[in-house]
Amino acid sequence: MTTTANAAPAAPAALHTAVIEWFDEHARDLPWRRPEAGAWGVMVSEFMLQQTPVARVLPVYEQWLARWPRPADLAAEPPGEAVRAWGRLGYPRRALRLHGAAVAIAERHGGDVPHDHAKLLALPGVGEYTAAAVASFAYGRRHAVLDTNVRRVFARAVSGVQYPPTATTAAERRLARALLPEDEATAARWAASTMELGALVCTARAPACGRCPVAAQCAWRLAGSPAHDGPPRRGQTYAGTDRQVRGKLLAVLREAAGPVPQAALDAVWDEPVQRARALDGLVADGLAEPLADGMYRLPQG
Repeated sequence: MTTTANAAPAAPAALHTAVIEWFDEHARDLPWRRPEAGAWGVMVSEFMLQQTPVARVLPVYEQWLARWPRPADLAAEPPGEAVRAWGRLGYPRRALRLHGAAVAIAERHGGDVPHDHAKLLALPGVGEYTAAAVASFAYGRRHAVLDTNVRRVFARAVSGVQYPPTATTAAERRLARALLPEDEATAARWAASTMELGALVCTARAPACGRCPVAAQCAWRLAGSPAHDGPPRRGQTYAGTDRQVRGKLLAVLREAAGPVPQAALDAVWDEPVQRARALDGLVADGLAEPLADGMYRLPQG
């Protein structure tokens, strides 16, 4: 089966059946996939799972939903509390964006996560992928859901290349739309199934082709598994970076019951120029709030 990124394979129904049946048997039991999670649980998971492994997300997700079971519950608290509860998940601006989305849902939509894709996309911090994912996973709507895992599955199984482009292309979007089952419920199941296949089997570094339900149809394997121009991107170095310093400073603010003095922040990193740059970055990003007396705190509003 050979094709291009602009056209679906000749028999996409065969892919649908094989991948969805595999998902029905092998899908992980994750809390945001359970009916009781609701649309808010799905949205919270989508924010948390961005660039973060499932194992790290699970405990924070459970605590978050126990404290804020509805968007209005989160919206009623200062944004700094969202940053505090985010803990060490990383990329804490996601917490601020999720808080902003909760405020908008409470103010514009009566506290219910909207099911309409355009209304989801209009929420603060919600991009094309998140809007499609929430509409699909929470409401069973027919949308192309393109995360890194799905893009990799399509690149190999359909386009015959080892890795997708660095950034999502128009050709990938066209292919994803062409592959969508016509039936809404099946399309939503297809979205979840392809994502899980990429996460568990068609992985970046060591694809388990022997366990893949579409290995016999995979364009990349049929082409002899040609190597891509480059390997999958490696994780960024963390030690000694401004990101590490920001994390240490933010940890002090999260763990404090109230404002903290500059001296408490100075104590966590010896190099003053980098420390000041990291602190300025936290303030600029809305993650830290300077007070008139030289104290700092998590954002209050």
